[in-house]
Order: sequence, then C-alpha cells, then structure tokens
Amino acid sequence: MSFPTRALVSLSLALCSAAAGFGAAPATPEEKLAALGHTLPVASSPVANYVSAVRTGNLVFLAGHLPRGADGKVIVGRVGADTTEAQAQAAARQTTLGLLASLKKEIGDLSKVKRIVRVTGYVRATDEFQNHPQVMNACSDLLVAAFGDKGRHARAALGMASLPLGAVVEIDLIAEIE
Repeated sequence: MSFPTRALVSLSLALCSAAAGFGAAPATPEEKLAALGHTLPVASSPVANYVSAVRTGNLVFLAGHLPRGADGKVIVGRVGADTTEAQAQAAARQTTLGLLASLKKEIGDLSKVKRIVRVTGYVRATDEFQNHPQVMNACSDLLVAAFGDKGRHARAALGMASLPLGAVVEIDLIAEIE
C-alpha cells in the first residue's frame, strides 16, 4: 500500500472507531475532567490585594485557593472533628477544579500545560489527624487524570490549626506552560 492509501485507511479506521465509540479517548484536560463528571467552576476573584495567578517566563504560580461548594460558599470544617477524611478529599477535588479554572483564565487553554510542577496542600485538622497526604491525594489524582504524566508533581501536604474563612483545605500550585 502506498503512503497516501495507508494514511486514508488509518484515518478511515480512526473515524469509524470514534463513531462507534471505540478508542475515542478524551483528548484535552477539560474533556478528561468531563469524562470523570467534573466541570471547571467560574474562576473566583481574590478577596484582597493580590492576584490569583502570576506568570513569569514559562511558569504560572497560582495563589492559594479555597474549596467552594456549588453555592459559592467556602467549604469549612476541621478533619477529625466535624469533617471526615472523605469530605476533606471532596473539598480538595473542588479546590483543584478552582485552581484549574484560574489557570485556564490565565493561559487560555489547559492544553498549554507542559507540566504541573508543584502542589502545596494545607489541611485544617485536629492534632491527632495524620492523614494529610491521603486528603491531598484527591488533588494529585485529579491532576494526573486531567494531564496524564504531565500532571505528576512535587508536593507538600501540611496540617494546619486554622485556615482562612475556616476552610477545610487550601491549595496552591505551580505549572509550567508552553
């Protein structure tokens, strides 16, 4: 078979597979998130005299984000007291979606992400609670689901006695972009 014929056959097979629902894997980070049932919220504005994102060279530094429910209110609580580990993980996922919304607002398209470089997660918890990394796994897992290997990052997961507005988690992120 000549090159043009092979190319047409390959294209034809790809289109047939996609039409039949076979091999039609989501391509963009947002499509991957949508396939998992997630949508990006509207990027929130800072509540004080700072910006949500700063771009320097090919790095974007995102300010700490708090988890917000569907009603826009901050998700509050303290893990080990009035919030479960599973609820804190859900809040970490919501926070991650907020971070991605701010990142998209800054760069225009999440497909421009070359790598998630670092994530720092702060978990409001009792003195006895020690599963801060497990709470932050919800963030890390969502980033890897959206970006594949580009979503693997360095991370810190820290326990806090308090966080702004009583939030259960706060997360910041550094991304490298094309």
